[in-house]
Amino acid sequence: MSDASMPRHYLLASDFDQTLSFNDSGIVLCEILGVLRYEQKVAGLANSSLVQQGGELAYLIRHDPEFRGVRKAHLIEAGRRVRLKGAIQPLVDFLQQGNADWRFSFYVISAAPRDVVESALEGIVAPDHIIATEFDFDPASGEVRSVRRVAAGYGKVAAIDELQHRLGVAPDCIVYVGDGSSDVHVMLHVNNRDGFTIAVSENHQLARIARRTVLSDSAFSVLIPVLDHLFHWTPAEIRALFVANGLTLSEWEKERTDRATVVAVPPVPDRAAVA
Repeated sequence: MSDASMPRHYLLASDFDQTLSFNDSGIVLCEILGVLRYEQKVAGLANSSLVQQGGELAYLIRHDPEFRGVRKAHLIEAGRRVRLKGAIQPLVDFLQQGNADWRFSFYVISAAPRDVVESALEGIVAPDHIIATEFDFDPASGEVRSVRRVAAGYGKVAAIDELQHRLGVAPDCIVYVGDGSSDVHVMLHVNNRDGFTIAVSENHQLARIARRTVLSDSAFSVLIPVLDHLFHWTPAEIRALFVANGLTLSEWEKERTDRATVVAVPPVPDRAAVA
């Protein structure tokens, strides 16, 4: 088969927390542990710039006394309790099927602990398609004794480059989906290499960077800008795909919003009048 007749290979990489799920896995873990003020702790770390954005939970688990009791079982249980967005399985199935013109490799890249993400996506996404924060546990006590890898900030950029090299995907065939400030670096990296980026939140910083924004409770909806922008499907074809997967695209608003702050400026004095 010649290269011209082979399907084009795409990488679609997605964040996990609040991208494939509705809530932050750190909040779920704190509910299990009985730890309070999690959001204040995260905000304090973000303001101090002590860790890369998105890596706050990993730092707290390793260094905060209130998280000293975290064990692998707690992370697995947190994953079971995370509320996932709808239709992740149909999304993964569709991407895996591909067609004569294109095929996708789907990966999850997350700053959340690997045990959380694997537990939450068990039976949906294979563990070897998940890149997440990894801990080294003490075999005797079960306590976290070190952090092997944090897939946050520039760590996500490294993960994308690693996958691109391993899969042999062209830079302009990379699609990244994310929701927050921790996705800024990787989105800029993907955009700068002519890839395609999708935001799934109204984060103002991210909205200015992402090529498209999709707001939906269904993970399957990220296919809308992919099919529309990359493959030029018609709205009718996209709606038919939803129906074929047991879904109904009841509302689809394509819009562009301009946000402007207008400040009144005093008029410049007439120089002739002043003279």
